Amino acid sequence: MTEYRPMQQLPDKAGYGAGDVLVLVGELFGRGYANGMVDEAKRLGMTVIGTTVGRRDSDGTLRSLTDQELGEAQALLGGTIINVPLEAGFDMESVNGQPSLAEQLKKARPDDWNAITFADGYIEQARAAGSARFREAMSRVALQLESLIPSGANVIFAHSMAGGIPRARVFMPLLNRVFKGTGDKYLSSADFWQSGLGRLCDASFNEVTADTFRYLLEETAGLRQRIASGGGRVSYTAYGYHGTGILMADQYRWQSYTPYVQGWAKMRLEDIAAEAFQRGISATVFNCPEIQTNSSALFLGVEISLYPLLNAIRREAGDAAGAALHERCQAMLKEGETVQQLLERADAYLGSPLLSDLLDFATWPQHNSRQQAELMLAASAELMGMHADQKQLVCAELSRVVFLATGRLMVQSAWQPAAPVVWLNHDIIARLLADSRGSGLL
Repeated sequence: MTEYRPMQQLPDKAGYGAGDVLVLVGELFGRGYANGMVDEAKRLGMTVIGTTVGRRDSDGTLRSLTDQELGEAQALLGGTIINVPLEAGFDMESVNGQPSLAEQLKKARPDDWNAITFADGYIEQARAAGSARFREAMSRVALQLESLIPSGANVIFAHSMAGGIPRARVFMPLLNRVFKGTGDKYLSSADFWQSGLGRLCDASFNEVTADTFRYLLEETAGLRQRIASGGGRVSYTAYGYHGTGILMADQYRWQSYTPYVQGWAKMRLEDIAAEAFQRGISATVFNCPEIQTNSSALFLGVEISLYPLLNAIRREAGDAAGAALHERCQAMLKEGETVQQLLERADAYLGSPLLSDLLDFATWPQHNSRQQAELMLAASAELMGMHADQKQLVCAELSRVVFLATGRLMVQSAWQPAAPVVWLNHDIIARLLADSRGSGLL
């Protein structure tokens, strides 16, 4: 089991600067965690090189970006993108002329979710085909990087691939029941996870979230050695999630969103980093706090643990440091509602005996229960209902702070990583904001 290792002190100032390179393995879409690393790299004067997952034509063919798509993606990134499709996963792979898993599921009905099966060995065959395709594409990316990375440059390979829900319509109504269902609409995450569709999700999450990190490490081995022989440092970072320490009852306590069924893939990611670290490779998974993004919108309730960040900032940085943030958050609430009331209601949920009885680090991730799900979703709805505009949310403002702060911490830590798995909890984020090195993040 991974040792719980929160970052306790701010990392020493990294030596990255002009001429050094951040390689983002995974495409930017909107604003999320990876933007924090990109923004920090640019602040330091580093060159940013991106990748793309490619696009699928109407017939399912995977292709590179068109000139227009490439231009738009590079404008969003603010850097060069290597136009080799790095799509992860295997749901679209056709093996021996048989329909892909996505094709097989086109006519699947949500009501039949527990009876859906696949031919023996087909998932494994499709997974092998997807892995081979990704590895070949990753090797081509590594080859192009040879001419893009200057001699003597220090390089960070930032892995940002995650998720892996198979592309079939049958999944969304089921996952909505797992993550958002109450009453008759509730679906036990344990029951779903033990079904054929659940086992497919598990394999897909492992492939996309975790195994792509292994493929990145292995396919860039030659490049890594050449960079090192020229005097450059090479580090690999990845985004993890394994619960977060937040301020509750005047002390920092570990807690987690439930049910986080991607958790097993995130632990696999941690294991891959630990194996590499033992071989002398600077590879670190940074377990980051929960944020609200377009991709996390499915996980209603994940945002509740963001609210106590305001208390952590006040405790670590003082009232003055977070005054502007507090004012921005207050302005988002309905007349008559206050940030203090918001925090009290969030604390009431997070401190519920039902949650304390459920959460246990040693047995993480936990599956949901109907009582827990209904408590969480009711609390989420109550907190969302305190806002004047559902498009202007306190949790979105706090999410921006988190992804910018974690990006800065990850880039700075990559210079001399302390361990293969590190937690970036609310306390270290607040301490960064209190420090001169956190300027501009609020």
